[in-house]
This record gives sequence, structure tokens and C-alpha cells, in this order.
Amino acid sequence: MTPAPARKMASGDALAAGLPIVRRTDDLRAAVAPWRQAGHRVGLVPTMGALHDGHMALVRQAKADCERVVVSLFLNPKQFDAAADLARYPRDLAADSAMLAAAGVDLLFAPETSEMYPNDFATTVSVAGLTDCLCAKTRPGHMTGVATVVTKLLLQAQPDIAYFGEKDYQQLLVVRRLVRDLCVPVRIAAVPVVRAADGLALSSRNVFLTPKQQQQAPALYHVLRTVAGRLLAGGDTATELAWARTALLSAGFDKVDYVELRHGNTLAPQAHTEPQARLFAAAWLGQVRLIDNVPVC
Repeated sequence: MTPAPARKMASGDALAAGLPIVRRTDDLRAAVAPWRQAGHRVGLVPTMGALHDGHMALVRQAKADCERVVVSLFLNPKQFDAAADLARYPRDLAADSAMLAAAGVDLLFAPETSEMYPNDFATTVSVAGLTDCLCAKTRPGHMTGVATVVTKLLLQAQPDIAYFGEKDYQQLLVVRRLVRDLCVPVRIAAVPVVRAADGLALSSRNVFLTPKQQQQAPALYHVLRTVAGRLLAGGDTATELAWARTALLSAGFDKVDYVELRHGNTLAPQAHTEPQARLFAAAWLGQVRLIDNVPVC
């Protein structure tokens, strides 16, 4: 697959490592239109930057499925519930664009906040039902921010397929529901969690872990796997979830937001292990909040 050549953009060419970058919606659509007219499938990988191999797994899948791949990089303020968290989120456009160029991405869409949310912006997208639990319960407004920006990105890029990782599993379900409910003509593809050798799910926030916390963090995954095995062996759900909380605190986590067993499609709470049951957890190591999930199968 040959990357699209750089062309003169109305908002000015911004090239990093040979990767064309556009910052305006009009330029994004102008770049995508001829690909669609040529019958090329267009894949979109939405990101907030600070890219790692979890993001690149999405890119690799998009490259395998589509003739053209667009990656968006937008640090969305509407999905941060704390200003301090937004302020310290890692940013490195040069490194990100170099990774994407090396992977053969065709176009990077990196809009300014004013492009996504002009001063008179007044519309939000809220998905009921899937957003009254888990991360939505502990991070008010977060999922509405996710749903709003993803809806915009899908309408701006108009891809055939958009790619999301299973680490943010609740977000994946929210996006699938809004696409279904609003009849957005795109397929949402899920990509499995990418983990380090010790089991820790890759995340942009992992860079904030101290050396000691990096040793403690994999316990989140291992505790979930242990509980999943015990549940499959007939363990009592309430007992095992309580054990998981204690085990995480004993492993060095400072606070546990939740450890829950829920249905993998509806997020309905599960009292017993059933088909498509999934374990979800969120816990804190110092100022770093880690999330993970595993299927119970």
C-alpha cells in the first residue's frame, strides 16, 4: 500500500517524517474524498496521542483491512474530569508522527481544540444505560465527552471502519451503541488488549508510574485472571470480588474504584458466571489510575 502523496492543504502543509498532517475538517474531507471515489476502504484510528504499541496494534489492523488509513490525534478536554489530569497528559507530536509515518499511515488529522469545539459549540452526545456504571460512575461526564468527540471524528473522516482497543472496553461498547442508534455508516472494529510481558495493559499513563509502581501494576491483570479462574471453577461471585479488592490493596494499590463482573455486551451486573461475562477493574497507584478487563471463559 503506497501512502498518499502530500498535497497543498488550505490550512498549510505540516509534515513530520514525511507524514501529511491536516488540522481542519475541510482538509480532512478533501483528502479522503478521492480515496472513497476510487473505491478504497478508509480506516480511522482515533487517538489522543502519546502513542505506544497498543495504538500501533490498531494501526496494523487498519492497514491489514483498508487501502487507506487515517489516524486522528486530539487531546479531548471534554473527557477529562480533572483539569490537572488533562494538563499533565503526555504530548509528543514529533514522536507520534514519526511512529505513524514508519507504519505507513496515509494521513494524520491533528485538529486544534478550536476546530473541534468552537466558542459557540452547544451539542453533546450521551449514551444512556451503558454510562451509569464502571468508569462512567467514577468519572462524571467522561463517557459523554468520549461519545461526543467520537461522533465528530466519524462524521469528519467518514471512514468505512474505525478501530478501538478492548482495554477501554466500556468506551468500545458506548461507541458501538451510538453508531447503531444514530445510524452512522461505519463498522466499529475491536482490537484485543496489548500487554507488556508482565501482563500490564499498555497505556499512555503508564509513563507516570514510578519504578516501584511499575512492579506493582501487573497485579491488576493477575488478580483479574485469578478471579476469572476461580469463578469458572464455581467460586462465589461476591466472595471473589471482595477478595480481589483486598488482593489489590495488599499488592500496593492505594485505592480500588471498582472490581465487577458484568455482561460483555450490555454491562448488566452478573451475579453468576454466564456466557460473555467479563471482569472489570479500576484501581489507583499513587496518582495513576489503571483500568483492565478480562473475559471469564
